[in-house]
Amino acid sequence: MAEYRMRKSALITGVGRTVGIGAAIARALAADGWDLVLTYWQEYDARMPWGVQPEDVGRLTAELEAAGAKVSAMPADLADPGAVDALMARLSTEAGPLQGLVLSHCESVDSSILDTSLESFDRHFAVNTRASWQLVAAFARQIPDDGGAIVALTSDHTVQNLPYGASKGALDRIIMAAARELGPLGISSNALNPGPVDTGWMNPVLRAELTAMQPTGRLGTPADVAGTAAFLLSPAGRWVSGQLIKADGGFSA
Repeated sequence: MAEYRMRKSALITGVGRTVGIGAAIARALAADGWDLVLTYWQEYDARMPWGVQPEDVGRLTAELEAAGAKVSAMPADLADPGAVDALMARLSTEAGPLQGLVLSHCESVDSSILDTSLESFDRHFAVNTRASWQLVAAFARQIPDDGGAIVALTSDHTVQNLPYGASKGALDRIIMAAARELGPLGISSNALNPGPVDTGWMNPVLRAELTAMQPTGRLGTPADVAGTAAFLLSPAGRWVSGQLIKADGGFSA
C-alpha cells in the first residue's frame, strides 16, 4: 500500500483513442506525476464515424509508461449497470486508492425531440448519467484521508442532440451535488465544458462553421482541455469546487 501512496492515482474513463480528450488529460496527469487507470469501450467507437483504432490503447499505455506513470487499461461497458462495481473491485487489487476521477466517457448520437428513440434515450442516460453517478459514489467510498478531485467533461449542446444534451445536463447536477455532499471528505467536484474540440467527429463544413464562430480563430485541442483538467486535479486547483467551467477559448462568450 505504501507504494501506491507515494504517487497519486487517477481513473480516467473513455480513453480509447490517442487523439481524444481523455488521452490528452492522461498525458497531462502523467507529466504531473500521476499513475493512471484508463477505461475504454471499443464497441462504442465501432458505431462512430472514426471507427475502432485497435492499437491506440496499447500505444497510449506505452507512451504514458515511458513518461513514468504506472498504467492499467481495461475495457468497461458503462451501459451495463454492473460495470462500475466490477471495475472498482478490480481496481482495489490492481491500483490502490484513487485520488482523482476524470469522467470523459460518453454516449453521443445526434437526434432531435421528434426522432429520438427510447433505446437511444435510455442508453445516453445509462452511460452519461447513471454510470457517472455510480463512479462518483464509488470514488467517494474509497477516498483516502487526504481527499481527491472529480472532473467531469460536459457539454451545453442540446438542439438536435436531445439525449446527449439532456443526459449531460443531468450529469452537471450530479457534479454540483457532489461538491456539497462530498466536500466534507475533502473531494472537490467540477464540470468542465471544453466547447467544440475536433477529435474526429466534425465534417469539413461543420469544422469551418465552428472555427468562424471561435474568437481565437481556431478550434480547441485536446491539449487545451487537458491543461484545465490537470489544474483542477492539482493541489493548486482543489479550492475550486462546485463549478461548471467553460474552458472553450471564449466560444461561449
